Amino acid sequence: MADSLVFDMSQVSDSSPAVFVRKDWLNILDNQSQNYSGNQCVIDTSQLANSNKYMNYREAYLSIPLLITLNATTFTTNNLLANTAASSCDYALALKGWSGSLIHSITLDYNGTTIIQQTPLQSIWNTFKLQCSLSWGDIISQGASIGFYPDTALSLAYRQTASVDGIGICNNVNAPVVDAPVVTGAFNSYLPANSAIAKRQMLTNYDPQGLTAVGASAWSTLFTANSCNLAYKSYVFNKINGVATSVYGVFQQQAMVQVKLKHLHSFFDNAPLLKGVFMRMTLNLNNTSFAFNSAGAGGVINLTSVSSAYSGINPLMLCSANTNSGSAAAFLNDSYIASVAVGAKPLAAGVLGAAGVQNGQLAQSITLNVPAYTFNPTFEQSYLSSPVKRIEYSDIYQYQILNIASGGYVNQLITNGIAGIKSVLVVPFATPVATNAANTGIQVSQIQSPFDTAGCGTTCPLAIFTNFNIVVAGQNMIYNTERYTYEQFLNQQYGHLAVNGGLTDGLTSGLIDQIGWETSMCYWYVDCSRMLPVEEAVPKSVNIIGNNLCALGLDLIVYVEYACGLSIDVLSGARVA
Repeated sequence: MADSLVFDMSQVSDSSPAVFVRKDWLNILDNQSQNYSGNQCVIDTSQLANSNKYMNYREAYLSIPLLITLNATTFTTNNLLANTAASSCDYALALKGWSGSLIHSITLDYNGTTIIQQTPLQSIWNTFKLQCSLSWGDIISQGASIGFYPDTALSLAYRQTASVDGIGICNNVNAPVVDAPVVTGAFNSYLPANSAIAKRQMLTNYDPQGLTAVGASAWSTLFTANSCNLAYKSYVFNKINGVATSVYGVFQQQAMVQVKLKHLHSFFDNAPLLKGVFMRMTLNLNNTSFAFNSAGAGGVINLTSVSSAYSGINPLMLCSANTNSGSAAAFLNDSYIASVAVGAKPLAAGVLGAAGVQNGQLAQSITLNVPAYTFNPTFEQSYLSSPVKRIEYSDIYQYQILNIASGGYVNQLITNGIAGIKSVLVVPFATPVATNAANTGIQVSQIQSPFDTAGCGTTCPLAIFTNFNIVVAGQNMIYNTERYTYEQFLNQQYGHLAVNGGLTDGLTSGLIDQIGWETSMCYWYVDCSRMLPVEEAVPKSVNIIGNNLCALGLDLIVYVEYACGLSIDVLSGARVA
């Protein structure tokens, strides 16, 4: 094989003609006029449609400004000393999962016709796809660009009462530790910290006052806050120590994050080069805030409320107050509000108008960035020899099954009829319970908890089913109903979206392994696409059956993937019947 490669490489010529003579990156602002209080963003491509160039939406991405704010709402003594190194908040807050978790759902109109339907909690499906298709090489090369670094599956804890980690399922310890469990003098609890949190925090928490090394000068001697503003570099821009007579304490950072369109929906990943296309994209946004109080530095954290526009994923995490973790020295015995808002303006009640809270210093609006290509005339003629291109893509239907008790049996009809079914994904989360053992306090769903990574990569831990199957039109998709964990992972999960389906050792992808799947990435996936062509257009029902073996009650978010398609004239952008 090596000899053949040497021979082939020796015959390669570098004199191939250029297919394109120019590539320009075009960018357009959304239609919101810097106002995201409605938790929505609308972008239309009319400017691009009139450019007379071919657009490649497979490469396109959104640039999204975020304002992250933490402010105290009560005061003790010098509360929230955010501008003091010993009580720094630089590692107290973190974005979960990946940047796409900020988008609750997407709708796309193509030349006046809706081709992508609004599906709530769409980011959970997209996160699953990323975990199955990306490799660790991708994480190294593009993880920072899309804000994606997969959480440690084995670092979770379950707190039945309020603690230094929070309450409920917690995976928010970001203390720097060796990536190994405690193996002496303790029962197994796997890993003590989620190392991925700090890696994601470093994408957005550049602090001009930070030191390059112990005893060295501040970063500001190399790259000042003003330089960050000019370059649109994510950074910590507002830190105010609490003073009883004026400001109770404020910490703010603004982040510039990117989301690739191909990671939002498969339509963009399968679209060819297009000219003259008018599209209108509507994004519903997960602007979220939560309130909590603390029992003092390194003390118990009590969650008091969570506010989210669409009851969707909370994309903002509060790190543990455990020893050496991000919030260990940040909070005194007072109350606080943390929020994340798209744009440069604070939106949450209790944050907007609070003393010391400022607007962001970077971009004010979401920007769509699209590469525009100019063909070499010879290759353009070849491309237009068949101007009508067929785009095959997938869309999803979502359904929820609530309150499956521990040991309970589920036999639930998901839909009466969907044509072109390709797969079914079942994502389990813990049923919301009261926030303390006395059954009092607020009830928070797992995906809205600021202490958990659920919905942005992880699920309810140990959410294992037995006698599990997907039934489509009365037929079992799994020949022998699954009873054991290894059957689901090896027979269904492994190889999904991976290079060569995971069949080639040494060349594959995917970030979920079996121990991670069994512990806190319990995605239940079944491929339903194998059918005769005559069956594809026939609407079919979908049922889920199984027994819940987890000690917690479960809520299931179910996604049914189905085939879609449309034909387009790539020269005019017109849809062809």
